Amino acid sequence: MSRPQCPRCLRPTTHCLCALIPSLDSRTRVLLLQHPSEVNHALNTARLAALGLLNAQLVVGEVFEDLPALLNPPGYQARLLFPAEDAQPLQAYSPSDLPLLLVVPDGTWRKARKLLHLNPLLAALPRVTLAAGAVSRYRLRKAPGPGALSTVEAIVQALQVLEAPQSFEPLLRPFEALIEGQIAAMGEEVFQRNHGGD
Repeated sequence: MSRPQCPRCLRPTTHCLCALIPSLDSRTRVLLLQHPSEVNHALNTARLAALGLLNAQLVVGEVFEDLPALLNPPGYQARLLFPAEDAQPLQAYSPSDLPLLLVVPDGTWRKARKLLHLNPLLAALPRVTLAAGAVSRYRLRKAPGPGALSTVEAIVQALQVLEAPQSFEPLLRPFEALIEGQIAAMGEEVFQRNHGGD
């Protein structure tokens, strides 16, 4: 017997996050390419990001047949937010800059790399990266290394740089409520034992 689910945020209706999801406009267009294994993940942060940004689109799949169209919306230049040797650090727009279509693969690192492998057009995009040393608020998992952020955190950080001084912090409110809810459900003692210390 499954619990009733909110059709928008896909959370159980008793834990619906919709009241916390903002409606933010951005000059940047965000395209989230989500690996199918992430769709039913309890902490589906890509969905939260897509719901909270007016200029965002979430597409689920492994091979994206319509990628040429997705990567070429008129008036934008596509960049892949993914680490690489030649990735350029994001910088604030100057008034004459064409806005970015920020393409964000969503999945574990292994699944995200698989999306790039299966979609050569994606892998061929110029890459951009975030400033080093960001600390994740995602206290429920061990990050694979410094600067490993959840999808919504990476998007917020990218937009804060590109569109300064506009703040995209409100996008993190449902994410933080989600984490607090998970911690409350497992109990403080279990949380401390499993996630409290290094």
